[in-house]
Amino acid sequence: MQNDVLRAGPLSRTLLIAFWICSAVHLALVAADADPMNSLTKALVMPLLAAWVLAQRGPRPLVAALLLSWGGDVALEIDGFFLVGMALFAGAHVCYVTYFVREGALDALRRRPVVPVVYAVVWAGLVFFLWPGLGDLRLPVAGYSLLLTATAVTAAGRGLRIGAGGALFLLSDTLIAFDLADLPLPPMNGLVVMATYIAAQYLLASGIVNRLRTRNLQGREVRQVSTGRETHPSSTDGS
Repeated sequence: MQNDVLRAGPLSRTLLIAFWICSAVHLALVAADADPMNSLTKALVMPLLAAWVLAQRGPRPLVAALLLSWGGDVALEIDGFFLVGMALFAGAHVCYVTYFVREGALDALRRRPVVPVVYAVVWAGLVFFLWPGLGDLRLPVAGYSLLLTATAVTAAGRGLRIGAGGALFLLSDTLIAFDLADLPLPPMNGLVVMATYIAAQYLLASGIVNRLRTRNLQGREVRQVSTGRETHPSSTDGS
């Protein structure tokens, strides 16, 4: 855990602007079905977000999750590497879940048991619905979707913004699963998948960074007040 206050300096702002520009260009290329340029821009989105987190001195598990997601993005663009991409994304979800649990997500969820119950029902329903059409991917998808749902559940225990990111991640990957199972898809499904995925990762990353910044600011204020009390006794004492 970092002790320094997280900063939003010029480098951080530049990286965040670059992330959003690259994301917008990528989504436009996806909408235009412009291969291979959309694959090239896709490979830049998560590294830019990870660089922003590093500039903000964000936690290492978050950086690891974003870089594993980047590896998954690249692998999914290569024929025959679907399971490799799924494994890399599974690693990203392990990083997210581990971090959220370490930060107290389970304590928050115990006060709101309806959240894990709802997500468990959603997961079971999706697996049941998708199972007939997945073929040889049944077990890998079921296992991955369990990790994905765990990210959504534990994210919900860390606040509204982070919880929304977890929910959008689940939605994005569910649309991919529908495609794998040859089920009906919304118009421009590829664009919807990428838009919800990018929004999900940003909400998760920015939510974590903002919570850490707030905590460090509060800790700094407490230390300053404590130090002030030690070095500047009350004027009412003996004067």
